[in-house]
Amino acid sequence: MAVAETPHLEILVRGAEGFSIWNGPPFSDGKPNVKHDNVHCTSVKYSDNGSRIMVVSSDSIVSIYDARSFAEIRSIPVPNLLAASISPNGTYVQTFQKSTSSQDKNVSIWSIATGDSVYQVFQKSMTKSTWPSLQFSSDEAVGCRFATNEIQFLDPMDLSKGIIHRLRVPGIASFELSKSPGSYVAAFVPESKGMPANVQIFSCLKELQNQPVARKSFFRCSSVLLKWNCGSTGLLVVVQSDVDKTNQSYYGESKLNYLTTDGAYEGLVPLRKEGPVHDAQWSFSGKEFAVVYGYVPAMVTIFDRKCNPLLELGSGPYNTIRWNPKGKFICVAGFGNLPGDMAFWDYTKKVKLRDTKAELSVTSEWSPDGRYFMTATTAPRLQVDNGIKIFLHNGSLHFKKMFDRLFQADWKYESPDKFGDISELSDSVGSMKLEEPAKGSKTSQTSKGATVANPPVQKPAAYRPPHSKAAAAIQAELLGVAPPGEMSKNALKNKKKREKQREKKAASSAVDES
Repeated sequence: MAVAETPHLEILVRGAEGFSIWNGPPFSDGKPNVKHDNVHCTSVKYSDNGSRIMVVSSDSIVSIYDARSFAEIRSIPVPNLLAASISPNGTYVQTFQKSTSSQDKNVSIWSIATGDSVYQVFQKSMTKSTWPSLQFSSDEAVGCRFATNEIQFLDPMDLSKGIIHRLRVPGIASFELSKSPGSYVAAFVPESKGMPANVQIFSCLKELQNQPVARKSFFRCSSVLLKWNCGSTGLLVVVQSDVDKTNQSYYGESKLNYLTTDGAYEGLVPLRKEGPVHDAQWSFSGKEFAVVYGYVPAMVTIFDRKCNPLLELGSGPYNTIRWNPKGKFICVAGFGNLPGDMAFWDYTKKVKLRDTKAELSVTSEWSPDGRYFMTATTAPRLQVDNGIKIFLHNGSLHFKKMFDRLFQADWKYESPDKFGDISELSDSVGSMKLEEPAKGSKTSQTSKGATVANPPVQKPAAYRPPHSKAAAAIQAELLGVAPPGEMSKNALKNKKKREKQREKKAASSAVDES
């Protein structure tokens, strides 16, 4: 049986001159080999499975390339283009165009295979919660979008059928489809007319959508972040409020809730420290999740799927956590308005490997093989000190490159299963210790000589001014208290009495023995 070849890592880098594709680490001669250099574009993105690249040019043309050969597959002109998105497997492209009236269907979904528009719909505006308009599961088996008071389901195998069924959710403001597999959808309904906000989980099967499988209500809720695990069994809900009634935070307050699709858990995650929820991330296996929370220094705790704490990663100036794709290593960091501290942990051995820094980082992510961690300082968030840093899995700096202007730095996705285990690497890291100098070595002899030649200097006594010495003498005369370092008359008398008693006991014991 032939052994599958281990794929090479690749990095997509977009600067002022366009985008380039680098061969990933380890680098020969300490520099990456550039496969495609300075391809002009306004935006570029890999499909989630890494098979295709979507490139948008300044003249509103969306081009799709094969990620391996870089051969152009399709080129689609889209006038008045404002945004574009590629589906997880690179089957479809969604585009959002500037519209002049509600009659214009300004959202189009294009088939990359044929270049035809297979579905159109009008969308008034584009926000982070409403784009892309159509959400797909990771395998593109399920597709859905939300409209007024409902979630609309489509058949990704044939989008030309249009809406195949609808799920009515009055007041819905946002939703999140579970990705792997696409079996559930979570819907958020904000507060209205004194009624609390709520998050509900529904099955994606039409015959099972009569009742939600889980539901949780929240007071003081302005928005939510919905995070599904791999396996679609658990949902983390970060509830955010614009106003903190305790007046301890200018940025409002946040709480972390956890819901399971089997109804086993619906409630708050038991966090041990007051303060905001900075980050919450599922591991790639979906069996545990990590939370960075509390006022700085923030705490970091890992929980299992039953919401039981598994491991504490200490506290520090942190607001970000990144799981290694292999599940073995974790990076906890403080980016954004924090100074860039990073702590690398071996999760399986529960030991910290290294503390380091990556100041001014905007983006950060592990490589698909789990051996490298890349941070990037990008524009327009920061206009100066743009650059890329790549660290080894133990936190040591492997590569650094600065740019005049850097907009993007992304790993090309590859399945972590295609890469070997890195246990040998972690073992070698754990065995690295500072060795003590051997006895009789030059270093030890030198230190011995230094000890003999330089005896420890006696610590000088604290300075006492003359008037304090005189005051101490007067106090000794009047009150019978001895100045510091001297004994009083009574103490001397008692000392002599004790010495005489010891002498008498010694003499009597000598007589008894004779």
